[in-house]
Amino acid sequence: MDALLSEKNRAVRRSIKSFCEKEILPVAKDLDQEARFPWDIAEKMGKLGYFGIQVPKELGGAGLDTLSYVIIIEEISKACGGLGLCVTVHNSVSVYPILAFGNEVQKNKWIPPLARGERIGAFCLTEPNAGSDASGIEATAIKDGDFYILNANKVFVTNGGIADTCLIFARTNPEAGRKGISVIVAERGTPGFIVGDLEDLSGMRANPVSSIRLSDCRVPITNLLGKEGMGLTIGLTALDTGRIGIAAQALGISVAAFEEAVKYAKERRQFNVPIAKHQAIQMMIADMATEIEASRLLIYQAARLRDAGKPFSKEAAIAKLFASETSSKVCDMAIQIHGGYGYSKSYAVERYYRDARVTRIYEGTAEIHRMVIARSVLEG
Repeated sequence: MDALLSEKNRAVRRSIKSFCEKEILPVAKDLDQEARFPWDIAEKMGKLGYFGIQVPKELGGAGLDTLSYVIIIEEISKACGGLGLCVTVHNSVSVYPILAFGNEVQKNKWIPPLARGERIGAFCLTEPNAGSDASGIEATAIKDGDFYILNANKVFVTNGGIADTCLIFARTNPEAGRKGISVIVAERGTPGFIVGDLEDLSGMRANPVSSIRLSDCRVPITNLLGKEGMGLTIGLTALDTGRIGIAAQALGISVAAFEEAVKYAKERRQFNVPIAKHQAIQMMIADMATEIEASRLLIYQAARLRDAGKPFSKEAAIAKLFASETSSKVCDMAIQIHGGYGYSKSYAVERYYRDARVTRIYEGTAEIHRMVIARSVLEG
């Protein structure tokens, strides 16, 4: 597969792989069990440019391409799914919308500290009554002089417990339906900005997912991203890129589970031979290897299209759908190969199984992706 990569891409993989093996992998189990975000590791990652992967160098980023972004997310997620989630959400649906839709003042204000990892970004769309139907949000932003007064209850916010710079989707014109939704940047520390309790989730436990509530939170009108009414356009554009990142995250988890399963199958003996000698195990390993390779090719295709400036929405949806469903299947088979041990927290495949499951839900459920793909095919 490396034959499809440039020398720069391969150098990026070597660098991030070495970092993950040294800094993340040794503590990944503890981060999961303690539901702890590793600030010390995040600080090191910020200095290496991992929080500004595709940010131009003049704004403090690494200035890398989408394929490099995919490689970095895959390797971090292979070591720790929760940390991989933090990095991909920060880069794709927090930093990117500001780069794509922000004015020069906004970009110069917010992007450099985000790119250096000094501030963490969050994408605040989901509400108790609005998930897959993004147009159903109830948050409001009412003008009051030079300010918006924000009232919102955002739930399941990835990075919510640590985020400093939050993209808030709210109704600036309640009578305009879908066209009345806008994106306004709200910052931690503003009066009325309230971070809720962390969610006690099944997987991705190193990521501090929480609710974020805004109660009569006064935010300058200058924090409006793009124009009023552009909210869903900004959100859907960001999610196209985000889906490539989540696909890469799912791929990283798949690879981790696969490698553990292969290692265990070679070591574990039953009926006087390693279980890798048994055809039933070989069939599972073959299926895992095939679907992992297919996932990677689909992800690379979407990344290359984005780098070439070509439409990639359908390809991103296909990659996210296939890679996320593959991840669940691969992790399930990895547990099966481990037998009873696979169901124990003493073995990493149990963690991978929990982490993999949610990739079929966030940034668009598998069902929504099938709708996106079908609509693209039928209208094309």
